[in-house]
Amino acid sequence: MIKIHDIKPIVEIPDISIYLYYAMIFLLFLLGLFVLYILYKFFRPKAKTQEKQWYEKLQNLDFTDVKQTAYDISKYGRYLAKEERSIHLFEELSNSLLDYKYKKEVPKEFNNEIKAKYSIFMDSLDVR
Repeated sequence: MIKIHDIKPIVEIPDISIYLYYAMIFLLFLLGLFVLYILYKFFRPKAKTQEKQWYEKLQNLDFTDVKQTAYDISKYGRYLAKEERSIHLFEELSNSLLDYKYKKEVPKEFNNEIKAKYSIFMDSLDVR
């Protein structure tokens, strides 16, 4: 075989493009997982907060047992009254409910004034 002096032998060139390709695929995979996680967090059903549970308990009170209802309004209303207006309304309602608490015998049902105060208090609450 004749050796030609003008042509150089094949030289191996270091090439890292395959590693860059794998790194890019891995980063795209991680980005896809991150997007799926964000979508899952955004669209999953939200758990009820404690405030929502208290608000539902106040909405679904049994007004046949007046004494227990007065205690429940005092208990859950205290937790939910956070703004100045609702705190003031709760204090008024709580003072009106003193006739129905801490006594052995209580009237059979709430008077209209307490029902009105309760309704106004429930309207003033901002539960999210």
